[in-house]
This record gives sequence, structure tokens and C-alpha cells, in this order.
Amino acid sequence: MLPGLGALLVSAGVLGLLVLHLVPPTSAISPVRRTLSEYALGEAKWAFDGSLLLIAVGSALVFAAVARRGVPKPPATALVLGVVWTVSLVVIVAFTKTNWAVGPSLGGTIHRYASVAAFVSLPASVLFAVRRVFPDNPGWRWAARGCAVVSLLWFGSIVVGAVGMAFGGPPWWRFVPLGLVERMVAFAAVAGLVVLAVGMVRTRRTTA
Repeated sequence: MLPGLGALLVSAGVLGLLVLHLVPPTSAISPVRRTLSEYALGEAKWAFDGSLLLIAVGSALVFAAVARRGVPKPPATALVLGVVWTVSLVVIVAFTKTNWAVGPSLGGTIHRYASVAAFVSLPASVLFAVRRVFPDNPGWRWAARGCAVVSLLWFGSIVVGAVGMAFGGPPWWRFVPLGLVERMVAFAAVAGLVVLAVGMVRTRRTTA
């Protein structure tokens, strides 16, 4: 029950974010150049925040299921990273992205660091969880692992930009189409989480 409900809530949150891409006025925001958090700077903040909170609650349910699945030795590292991911989403909601038309802010800085923590912790948690969750199901294990690796590879392009900037290259946020890269990082990571959840439901049914 937990992983199925978690997958539904996560999927509902993702659907909410997709709707923001399609309906005005948020449809005017470039998904290639502007980050997802841009949606929180306008009238659609409630929809953006609500979508993230759905994903956070769903994620908590999925990781609770991971903990139960791993008894008597749950994957501690995966669960800690899962907590970091879930808490980071709540922090992102609580502290809105910097509005550069106004200027930098403490809340915007907290938002940025929470975003980095979220983007790294979710795919990493999936990687640490899959072996314990799917010891006898290599198909599900590799599907979830593949999504996590793809997410980290996309995030790696931002790291390359940051390193290049330190050696005199262009600003890291211009090195890549930041909005597109961020969406690919997030989509692949959340896809890995959903695969993890659905896999737990399916393998439970198979072994019942």
C-alpha cells in the first residue's frame, strides 16, 4: 500500500508541474532557460508549492516502504538520503528562489543550496536502495539504477560548468541550457523513485 500510494502522490505532483508548462501565464516561461522554481515567482506559486509538497509526501511514503522492505537491515544510507531529498523539497517551498529583478536574498540562497541537495540526494538514494529492495529482481534493479545514473550525469554537466567557471570560463548558469538540464535531472531522478515504488508493488504481488 505505501509504495503504491507514494507513487500516485509523486506522479500527481509531477503532473501538476507539467500543467504549469502548458497553461498561461506560466506557459510563457522558457523550459530551456528558466528553472522550475521560476514558477514560484508569480501567481502560480501555490500550484508549484502544492506540486512539490505532493512529491515530498509521496517520497516519504516510498522511503517508508523501502525501510520496511529492508527489514531486518534497512539500507540506512538510502534512507538518510531519502530524508535529505524530502526535507529539501519542503525547504524549497519555504524559501522562494531569488528574484533577480529585485536582487539577492538569504531565502534565495537557502533555496539554491536546498535545490542542489535535492538533485544529488534523490538519485543517490535510489542507487543505494535498489540492491536491498530488489535482491532477486535484476530488471527492476537496473531500471531504477539507470534512471538514477542518467540524472547524475545530467547534473554532472552543471558541475563541469562550475569547474570551468573557476578556471575562467563562462558563468556556470550559461554553460548549459540550465532550465532544460534541471528538468532532465529532476525527471530522471523522480522516474527512478517511481520505478522503485512500482517495482516494490509488482514484486510483492509476484511473490504473494
